Amino acid sequence: MNAYSEDVKIINIKNRIFYLIGTAHISKVSADLVEEVIRKESPDCVCLELDEKRFESLQNKKKWENLNLKEVIKEKQLSTLLINVALASYQKKLAKKLDIKPGNEFLTATDTATELNIPIELCDRDIRITLRRTWKSLSIIEKIKLLFFGDDNKDFEDKIDEKLLSELRKTDVISKMINDLGKSVPSLKKVLIDERDYYLAEKIRQSAGNKVVAVVGAGHIAGIIDYLENNRTTDLKEIEKIPPISKGWKIFGWSIPVLIIGSIIYIGFSQGLNEAGQNIIIWTLANGIPSMIGATIALAHPITILSAFLGAPLTSLTPVIGAGYVAAFVQINYSPPLVKNFSSITDDFSNPKKWWSNKLLKVFLIFILTGLGSAFGTYFGAFQIFNNLISGTK
Repeated sequence: MNAYSEDVKIINIKNRIFYLIGTAHISKVSADLVEEVIRKESPDCVCLELDEKRFESLQNKKKWENLNLKEVIKEKQLSTLLINVALASYQKKLAKKLDIKPGNEFLTATDTATELNIPIELCDRDIRITLRRTWKSLSIIEKIKLLFFGDDNKDFEDKIDEKLLSELRKTDVISKMINDLGKSVPSLKKVLIDERDYYLAEKIRQSAGNKVVAVVGAGHIAGIIDYLENNRTTDLKEIEKIPPISKGWKIFGWSIPVLIIGSIIYIGFSQGLNEAGQNIIIWTLANGIPSMIGATIALAHPITILSAFLGAPLTSLTPVIGAGYVAAFVQINYSPPLVKNFSSITDDFSNPKKWWSNKLLKVFLIFILTGLGSAFGTYFGAFQIFNNLISGTK
């Protein structure tokens, strides 16, 4: 018999008892329930919906300050970081209304298990893998919907309280957001919820001991129970992979620069070097100006604006690195974010005006706007050059 609230699901699988605590990640009630179950049951193991990186950052109040932004850009992970900040900002905003620290149930579980000398298992997939798989799974339109989704949730945010959270623990706050997003951004739900249901369930099953307490977002509970009770299996290595760029996209990515360069060379032979030079200028201006305008709108450093103009025509000829990354890297060298910018990023993220005043968010803004400008310029410039090529052959 279940002596706890309906937020705790107890299942018996092959003489192993699993106490699955479904939490709302910003609920004080959830944190209190976690402590109650661990103390009363004294399990062999406590499983947490965390990976090592999130576990460390949860305990480290200066996680953003310690971020090496240059390494993030060099590894081309700025878009991944952007998703992380978006989700963290949304969660923190709701938690602030209830005067509770996000992830408090995990801290409570950790402190209680440590006090009782109970082993802790971190059962979630590496957050960097999850976010990279998420970003790669989204289309351009889906990425835009994700970044600006917060504006559609103001009614929900205004009504949030512990009473509402008691209902939301059936789906938990972040899971609710993901499920709502899933209607317009299906790829997001697949990677952030469905895949992680399998991953968490398999890790929980692999944990040590016959009595296990697992602390997970309530939105994962149904998937985990289904997985365990039906003895499903998953190759974790498969869903730990970063999906490679398909051969088709690689061919498409390289085909544009090959066609552009080939067209200009052909124009040089058939119409003369002067015409070839004119088309080089067209390509430079078509890419450089929109990218420069993007950097200007973001109020970037003058050197960043210049680098956007000079870099876009070159980066557009290779799919290896985009104009946005070049501009972002230059920006942090000439106008590096301050410690206070890192500290306030999750608060400032949801305020559009702060994207221009917070130097870290400005890096994101420059990354987005220069990248969009370069993308527009690539297709516009390609159209003009191909049109000149066809006109010259008539």
